[in-house]
Formats: sequence, C-alpha cells, structure tokens
Amino acid sequence: MTNATPPPLRARSAERTGNAPASFGGIDKSAARRGTTGPDFVAIRQSEEFVRLRRRVKWFVFPMTALFLAWYLGYVFLAAYAHDFMAEPVFGKVNVGLLLGVLQFVTTVIITTLYVRFAGRRIDPTVDEIRQNVEDAQQ
Repeated sequence: MTNATPPPLRARSAERTGNAPASFGGIDKSAARRGTTGPDFVAIRQSEEFVRLRRRVKWFVFPMTALFLAWYLGYVFLAAYAHDFMAEPVFGKVNVGLLLGVLQFVTTVIITTLYVRFAGRRIDPTVDEIRQNVEDAQQ
C-alpha cells in the first residue's frame, strides 16, 4: 500500500485519452510558461525605495522583537528561579506571577497594535509606491 495521493480526476481522464497536461494538484503547469513576464524582482530588490522600505521595517521589527523576548525570558526566569517573588500576593488571590502572565498577553496586543499602525503609516504607502512603479514599468 502506498501513501501517494491519486492525481485529480481531470488528469486521470486526460491520461486515458493520451494527451495529459502537465499538472500537479489540478494546476496546469504549462500556464505559467505562456510568455507572461512578471516583475523584475532583482531590480525591485536593488531599488532605493525597496532598500529604504527594508531598513524601515528592520528599524521597527528588530528592536520590538528584542524587547519582547527580553520581557518574555525575564518572565520565564522569574517563574523558574524566583518562586517567592512570583507567589507574592498583589490583591486577593492574584499574585505577581499571574499578573505578569496576563501582562504578556496585554504586551502582545499592544505590540500588534503598534505594528499595524506603523505599517499603515510607514510601510504600506511605500509598498504601494513600489507596486505602482513596477506596474508603470511593465506597461
């Protein structure tokens, strides 16, 4: 017994007729070779706008990732090695560990919100500009 998935019905019927198209999972591979040329990705990547875009994304993503990892690992290390501190009650049955754990989720939502705002203001307009330049160059 094999674990191979049978080809789609269209491909099997074409095999019986003798003129099977080049297909994988029902996608006609020959359609990709019909002379349509796509964007010049090498030129796009080397363009000044794209270099600025990548620099801008890195400016936000790397520091935010480092801050969140430090915050998360700090929480993990406190949970592992500072049991008395994490068990300290804050109010009622809520202790420091539970409070810091909930703040992990709050921090995730804040970072996501900041990134969405950042992308909407600083990333998306540049992407639209690059896309428009590529579309204009192809016409």
